[in-house]
Amino acid sequence: MTLSKQIFRRNKGNHSLFISLILLVFTITASTLQTAKAQALNIKNDVFWYTKNKLPINSQGGGIFKFPDPKTGEIKYYWYGVYYKEADTYRDNPSVTLKGNTFEAVTCYSSTDLVNWTFEANVLTNDELKKRSDYRKTWVGRLGVAYVPEIKKYAMFVQHGGEVLITVSDTPTGQFTWHQQISMKEMIGTTNTGDQTVFTDEDTGKSYLIYSYGQGRNKIYVSEIGIKNGMVNLLDCTEIFKGENREGNCMFKHKGKYYMCASNIYGWDSSLAYYLVADNIRGPYLPSKGMLVMDGCADDYAHVTQTGFFVNVKGSKQETVIYCGDRWANFAGNGLGYNQWFPLSFDGHNPYFNSLGSWNLNAKTGEWSVAADNNFIKNGSFEADRRNVPNPVKPVQQHLTGWDTKIIEGNKTSFDTITSPYLNHNNSEMDRKFVIGEKSLAISDKVNFKREVSQTITSSPFTKLEKGSYTLTAKVKNSGNFPKLEMYASSSGKTLTYRITEENTEWKTIKIENIKIDNEKVVIGFLAQGLANAFCYVDDISLVKNH
Repeated sequence: MTLSKQIFRRNKGNHSLFISLILLVFTITASTLQTAKAQALNIKNDVFWYTKNKLPINSQGGGIFKFPDPKTGEIKYYWYGVYYKEADTYRDNPSVTLKGNTFEAVTCYSSTDLVNWTFEANVLTNDELKKRSDYRKTWVGRLGVAYVPEIKKYAMFVQHGGEVLITVSDTPTGQFTWHQQISMKEMIGTTNTGDQTVFTDEDTGKSYLIYSYGQGRNKIYVSEIGIKNGMVNLLDCTEIFKGENREGNCMFKHKGKYYMCASNIYGWDSSLAYYLVADNIRGPYLPSKGMLVMDGCADDYAHVTQTGFFVNVKGSKQETVIYCGDRWANFAGNGLGYNQWFPLSFDGHNPYFNSLGSWNLNAKTGEWSVAADNNFIKNGSFEADRRNVPNPVKPVQQHLTGWDTKIIEGNKTSFDTITSPYLNHNNSEMDRKFVIGEKSLAISDKVNFKREVSQTITSSPFTKLEKGSYTLTAKVKNSGNFPKLEMYASSSGKTLTYRITEENTEWKTIKIENIKIDNEKVVIGFLAQGLANAFCYVDDISLVKNH
């Protein structure tokens, strides 16, 4: 006999009690299902991403937009980006940095939680572009999609050669077809945009193209998207910035403020994240001269990314803005993964970049947290610095990003290429079969030397280095002739060391386990005393909490 029948027989005279119990069961079940549905899911950086069906996600230089599902009407996130042929090549063999870029298609993926993605289609293909009589192989770059209510179509704006291509579709997942290609010369003086994204203001429903000047990129503009002469086009043009050259132009809105963001002109390489703030999308933006550097991004050049686009997660408990960075690893050799996402925090109106290797997001509530397997080291694979350091040209620097180098004995670091030691090493193709990226830490000199390279890790204003036991891991490759060579971790007055006593002609993984941290601070590093021309290379350093 079922439980419900027993209750009913025992309570024939109290039918309301039976109904109440059944409703209670349904309520508990519904609550349990809702909790399971709204659970936090993991976003892991520094790896290649895949769909729910284990297909590689090929989406570079694009954007994410909220549209209704054409079949169900459910609001979903739709992610568009470029699929370059080299994305697969580099994913299969990241030991070689690729030279060319070959456009395959614009892809579309959908999701309801920003973690589990479904491949929808290649929504703009080379075949569509080849239908044009004037077709030629050319650059296809940054893009975005806007819904145009006047014609009830979705419009994709794409960097295409020296102009801007506009394609349209009846649905967010349908095939986008050629609509028109426009020159920007009349608006800004160049036929092309320097870089561009599409921003939709969810409060007004209006969409805009955010872009920079095509030559030098020292100006940034906003243009509303709409209908002009019966065609999808840009309705106007407002210059909102003039100053240093910038690319990766993109925008988000938070608590009524508009944030215009951009990166340095470093080619495929990573950059600091810059921003301006305004009360109106047309400006004026502050500061009026120069751009601010986003707090939290300086120790690893925004976790080795360029500004890509942003997603606002408006949950039931809070709103979280996600910085979606582009890592052009296939063309820069600067790590694994093309998409690197991070939650922003805010100190008043000032955004703070939380550089996390792993974090959890609850898209229903908008809440996020640091994941248990997060690596707390900044620039641990030394890929933020794309040139040999010291570097006398842009970006000018004498020290590794995120690291402190103390020359105790030996040649001082300077721009004198004859005497100064380089602080990083160019990994060979063979090296990169064992370590990540083109660069590693180099500890060497032409004369006898003593050197310390360290990083201090503490809680940030918005993320906590929790109390507990941690493991420090690194990969090393070194010569002999080191009277002293060790990795260390120091916290709460106690120092643990791993001494490297032998020559390692191949990359070797070393560890310090059970590092006790109880004061939200730890200093990790390497101490070396070497004879002239002795060398030690270090790569892929991680500090992870034990569980």
